[in-house]
Amino acid sequence: MPSNVPAAYQASRGSILDVDKAFYDSLTEAHAPRQLVAQHTVPLRDGLAWSVPAGHVFRIKIIEGSQVGDFNMWNLHNPRERMWASRTRQLQRAHVSTYDRLWSTLPYLRPMATIIDDTLADYGMDEQGGRVHDLLGTRCDPYVNRLLTGEDFDFHCHSNLVRAVEPWGLTELDVHDVLNIFQCTGLNDDDRYFMKASPAREGDYLEFFAEIDLLCALSCCPGGDLSVDLWGPDASDPLATCHPLGVEVFALEEDRLAGWQPPEPAPYRGRHGRQAPSVDWAGIKRQRCG
Repeated sequence: MPSNVPAAYQASRGSILDVDKAFYDSLTEAHAPRQLVAQHTVPLRDGLAWSVPAGHVFRIKIIEGSQVGDFNMWNLHNPRERMWASRTRQLQRAHVSTYDRLWSTLPYLRPMATIIDDTLADYGMDEQGGRVHDLLGTRCDPYVNRLLTGEDFDFHCHSNLVRAVEPWGLTELDVHDVLNIFQCTGLNDDDRYFMKASPAREGDYLEFFAEIDLLCALSCCPGGDLSVDLWGPDASDPLATCHPLGVEVFALEEDRLAGWQPPEPAPYRGRHGRQAPSVDWAGIKRQRCG
């Protein structure tokens, strides 16, 4: 496969795709004083939802053993605007890291969060073609599990996310394609999706800057670190590989955000090629006065 083919979606200078790396570097823990304002633990084989105000930083981290997390995100005030995994994959990469942004669905199409720090940024591609933090696959769910095994199991990532968002007034229909945090994946020689053991270890984290007010949700995958096959002839219960995940939310000093504003929704205001019907106002007036 050629590696020098240019990306289809490329940033023009000054566009919203042209990330100000110096600004986001200035927000990291090494450069910006910050105050911890919220701290959460996502229990193993469970899910959790939390809010993040615009202009804050949130960190998802390994607090015990290696663990994969399935991440969803919505506009806190309008859940119809939610993370769009496939467009993010096109605009950014299939495996995201520092300076990549997570984009929202149409008709909004704006960055919801920007990754500002990643302790696994240097992992790159391993000898099997695996990379971390993927948008290639989606959450495990009880529906596909029933198809593959003929059995019901209620604690897949989809189910965890459903339970997590219900207290926020959302339903199963609001759960969407995920960012697989700390997950190592790729495409094999048959162009099929594979998963392998996560390289994340205690202390590793992925950190985001909230571009708008967010509702976030995370599932601690019941597959744990994915070192045990979930389906197929060698499948077994990976409970021993499951661990909780940590979430921290930080407030930044106001001067660090000087000049920054939450991005506006996409400026396209067209009619999608529809033509407005012409109105014969004079004829209407004659009919009314006749």
